[in-house]
Amino acid sequence: MKSDWTRRGFLTTATQGTLLGAGGLEFLSRLPMVSAQEAKVDPTMVRFLPEIEPLVRLLEDTSRERLLEEVGQKIRGGTTHREILAALLLAGIRNIQPRPVGFKFHAVLVVNSANLASQNSPSGDRWLPLFWALDQFKSSQEKDKKEGDWTMEAVYEAAVPPAERAVESFRRGMDAWDIACADSSAASVARGIGTQAAFDLFCRYGARDYRDIGHKAIYVSNSWRLLETIGWQHAEPVLRSLSYALLAYDGTNPTERDALADRPGRKNNERLKELRATWNSGENRPGATAEMLASLRSGTWDDAASKVVELINGGCSPQPVWDAMFQCAAELLMRSPGIVSLHASTTTNALHYAFMHAQDDETRRFLLLQNASFLPLFRSDAGIEGGVEIDTFEALPSESQGLAAVDEIFAGLADDRLAASRRTLAFLDGGGDPKMFTDAAQRLIYLKGTDSHDYKYSSAIIEDYKHLSPAYRNRFLAASTHWLKGSSVADSSLVARSRAAL
Repeated sequence: MKSDWTRRGFLTTATQGTLLGAGGLEFLSRLPMVSAQEAKVDPTMVRFLPEIEPLVRLLEDTSRERLLEEVGQKIRGGTTHREILAALLLAGIRNIQPRPVGFKFHAVLVVNSANLASQNSPSGDRWLPLFWALDQFKSSQEKDKKEGDWTMEAVYEAAVPPAERAVESFRRGMDAWDIACADSSAASVARGIGTQAAFDLFCRYGARDYRDIGHKAIYVSNSWRLLETIGWQHAEPVLRSLSYALLAYDGTNPTERDALADRPGRKNNERLKELRATWNSGENRPGATAEMLASLRSGTWDDAASKVVELINGGCSPQPVWDAMFQCAAELLMRSPGIVSLHASTTTNALHYAFMHAQDDETRRFLLLQNASFLPLFRSDAGIEGGVEIDTFEALPSESQGLAAVDEIFAGLADDRLAASRRTLAFLDGGGDPKMFTDAAQRLIYLKGTDSHDYKYSSAIIEDYKHLSPAYRNRFLAASTHWLKGSSVADSSLVARSRAAL
């Protein structure tokens, strides 16, 4: 149950028809009644609010083989989507160690992506992403038990600072990479300061270093989105988990060395002061996007941040810079589809969300510069030099129109992803409805998706598409075929389980 770090206070270390043919969730009406879950709770373990604790225990204690059926019965009895969403997040936080901030912890990271997928779905598909996330939690819980059965403990109340010292104490703990101080201070932050101030505080630290290829920033943004949905009353364990995750490092304390992962944050913390006072205004010059993209393709992390300062101080607004960063991330995936290049997109999504929702001016400037610096690091880590260019690849026209054209794209996607991108570009440039494309893409994720990254990536791309300037949207969406699922791929085992439940 306990890991090597311990203290009483914290952590003991496809088409619509295809989908409906799979049965949707009609099996819910045939599920057996759920037996009461009255197992005693370890008094040293973090406890949640009384109204959510029994549902969390149900998720924790029910076997993977029975969980979907048990939750289905709860839904039939009136349990809401929001309640299950909250219980799923909290069960993951209590049972899965957030170090490293990835791997099995994706069961927590993916909850927001599943929720976004639900929001983007037709009503008949609404529960499917959440059911997938429930199964993912049980898979990760099993792995965690084999690796030591980590569990979050109750906070050490004697160390929790008063509200008026919460921010100061939290910063002291985070700056010193002091787990105990950061944990007790995070609890005080949750109890004593406003949600906006807390978000600005956490997203600054979530972006300060490049460790875990962007997962720290992703966890901050995703958890905040979920707290906006399930309610701030659940914030304390979430913020404690976040603080522990953000302090993850390998080797010696980062304050004692000059690791590459820390250099952009240290340099950009000083560089942000170079931006003009009116940095968030200016012209949306297309030429600036091309300049920024060129720097991201070939420059160093330092070159990229320097280019941001040059463009902004030259009268450019942040929008062309973000246009280039979204394009660069998509292009990296086109050039070398893989986990590292995929996280260039999901990290850019998280940092852009933080940039759009933070209010502290200095923090927003820092996030802009850090995203620019991270992209060349992703490029280097993925070993990508040269390849297809997102702003020049050619469309591949088809005689098919509408849904037939979309079916053609996804039918051939698994065999030739670049050709699928070219067909998608032709479809969109020809006036095709982008939502027709994204609806099909999302439905195929339900049917064919086998990994958290399928949900994380698809939800990020659908969201980010709307944040690009119109001139760049079609190519950005067309590039997404390099990770989406084709209709020729076999259905996931979870779909088979749903069919069996009928």
